[in-house]
Formats: sequence, structure tokens, C-alpha cells
Amino acid sequence: MPRRFFVYVIELETAVGQVRKFRKANPDMKAGAFCFYVGSSFQTPDNRFDQHKQGYKSNRYAQKFGLKLRPDLFERYNPIPSRKDALELEVYLAERLRGEGFGVWQG
Repeated sequence: MPRRFFVYVIELETAVGQVRKFRKANPDMKAGAFCFYVGSSFQTPDNRFDQHKQGYKSNRYAQKFGLKLRPDLFERYNPIPSRKDALELEVYLAERLRGEGFGVWQG
């Protein structure tokens, strides 16, 4: 069976917007907007979220500020047939959300 890949979006606490590096990456973030971490993996989104929260191969924003998965923002794209396609979708999704005024950190 061929390996499948997934994109996922984690909603972050709005407090992440106070981190200078995060703000610098999101100069057009609207005040009070949701903040997200966008990633891709061969792990299911649920497994990958758990790994982030446990500190395994985790992004520091996802680990410290991660609240919950937002399947409404990614479910329709999964599963993805190749790592290349998953990475392209990750970039697309992050740019789309950022373009809508959300704060986004991409994995």
C-alpha cells in the first residue's frame, strides 16, 4: 500500500501573536485574528497534533500554544498521494490563511 500524506492546521492561542518572531512573519495579521500552525506529515493529523503537544519533532509554537486541530480548514485535502503534493498544499494553505489576515506559522 502506498504511503499517504496529510496537511493539518492547528489553532494557536492568540497569545502567540505577542511573540516578536511570529508577529514579524505576519505583518498583515488583523487585530484579534485567529492564529494557526500549518504542517504536513505522513502521520494522521490527530497523531501529529499529539506529537507536537508531547514535544516529539515539535514546532515550538504548536507545542506551547496549540489548542486544537481545525479540520474545517484542511480535511477536504486529505489524504494526499505524495510528499511533494503535501508540501505544496501546506504552502498554499498557509499563504491563503495569511492572505485572509490570520496569523500563520508554517512547518
